[in-house]
Amino acid sequence: LTELDEWNYDGSSTYQATTENSEIKLKPIRVVRDPFRRGKGLLALCETYNGNGTAALANFRKICNQVMTEAAADKPWFGIEQEYAIFVTKGTNYKYPLGWPEGGFPSEQGPYYCSVGASNAYGRELVELHQRACFYAGLKYAGLNAEVLPSQWEFQIGPCEGIEMGDHLWLARYLLHRAGEVFGLDVSFDPKPFKGWNGSGAHTNFSTLAMRNENGLEAIVQGIESLQTAHKDHIQVYGIGNERRLVGACETSSIEKFSYGIGNRAASIRIPFDCAAKKCGYMEDRRPASNCDPYLVTGIIVDSVCLGGKHRQDILQSWNEFQKRTTTHH
Repeated sequence: LTELDEWNYDGSSTYQATTENSEIKLKPIRVVRDPFRRGKGLLALCETYNGNGTAALANFRKICNQVMTEAAADKPWFGIEQEYAIFVTKGTNYKYPLGWPEGGFPSEQGPYYCSVGASNAYGRELVELHQRACFYAGLKYAGLNAEVLPSQWEFQIGPCEGIEMGDHLWLARYLLHRAGEVFGLDVSFDPKPFKGWNGSGAHTNFSTLAMRNENGLEAIVQGIESLQTAHKDHIQVYGIGNERRLVGACETSSIEKFSYGIGNRAASIRIPFDCAAKKCGYMEDRRPASNCDPYLVTGIIVDSVCLGGKHRQDILQSWNEFQKRTTTHH
């Protein structure tokens, strides 16, 4: 990592800067092996900075890293379940889900979840190429499964500690798009591709050392209560279009109401049955959308649970500034 130089790019083309002050600096912060170029090829994940040294628009890693550093003694662990859908593209404006009849709908949901067979599982070649790419790169890739919506899949990254979660998930997302290029297929992180069908989330499994230790269930409940207090603030940074997904149906909670329960996939937060039985373990935040930024999600969770919301306003401000700039340009 120390052998890599900092570089720059045109931030005016990414809505991060003006043409008159366009240079955005790239600072390498994690390097992995490149599974597509192989050999001596490397991929460098970078943070972005303005010319004056401040974090560039959409550099949510900086504030997340600050939170993780301050909460390091709590040893926050994460595992994120990244859902997505695979689309066939025709030109730049027309696409439809892989395996679906063009212009129509497949048989109703039911046979596709964790499925096998050409009539049920669409896109396995892409999915398993992505898996091999993540292994080659050394990412903490934990598993995969076909999901409820036909052509929808999920992969899991973790367990990761602190800032590592966002780093590994962003690299895995990049490799997924690259794998899609091999087959001429597009990957969508839209949280609700079709009304009435299951959407796509990024369920975030979280624990601290106190939660994992003996009798940690009390710490889990205390953490959930901290999340409840900040529910509306968390929702702000849990993904764009999430209101279409969190409707209290299709295995989701209502975006308007916070809830939690043991084994309850219709709740905001699920405590797994085995964790309740052992009285220690982790919780699952089921609210984040598939298109969420993992730095924002993991950062605000740790900030709320471990730091009493110390950095919450900074996190929200960074997101609101990004939203304002991108809304202006789109």
